[in-house]
Amino acid sequence: MTRKKRRLYILLLCAIGLGSATALTLTAFQDNLVFFRSPSDIVRETPPPGRAFRLGGLVEEGSVQRQGEYQGRPAIRFRVTDGAHAIPVVFTGVLPDLFREGQGVVTQGMMGEDGTFRAREVLARHDETYMPPEVADALKRSGHWNPAQGAAPPAANWNTLDPQRPPAGQRSGS
Repeated sequence: MTRKKRRLYILLLCAIGLGSATALTLTAFQDNLVFFRSPSDIVRETPPPGRAFRLGGLVEEGSVQRQGEYQGRPAIRFRVTDGAHAIPVVFTGVLPDLFREGQGVVTQGMMGEDGTFRAREVLARHDETYMPPEVADALKRSGHWNPAQGAAPPAANWNTLDPQRPPAGQRSGS
């Protein structure tokens, strides 16, 4: 075997090894990526069963129901809304202190066969002015907030907003 052929084989083996390592790494990452979706996104395109993702929006007023305990941990049922649609959520565990109706929330879990989101983690807003970037993007996409017209609407009003009309503080002439 000539020197030129040996170099070519070594280069070819290195390329195959690098390609295989890259493919394995990307495959491993694909299983661990968690995408954010709003309730409207889920209604528009239902995620595949068993696929983990984040569901974000507002805890719908009057939807929180404490359902006793499951395996020694509190069970809670509530609905997450983005103003246009709402998704039922079931969570077993201790909720964050700031969790309450009318507040922003991001949950992580997967959809059940019955159309209920089964959350394994619940994250609540941490102050009155903070809004998770994913929730802000969902409000912009659904037409409930235009950043050019001012600050985001208060969280307590998200499920009552009409996307055709801006909130009272953002109307011209008021």
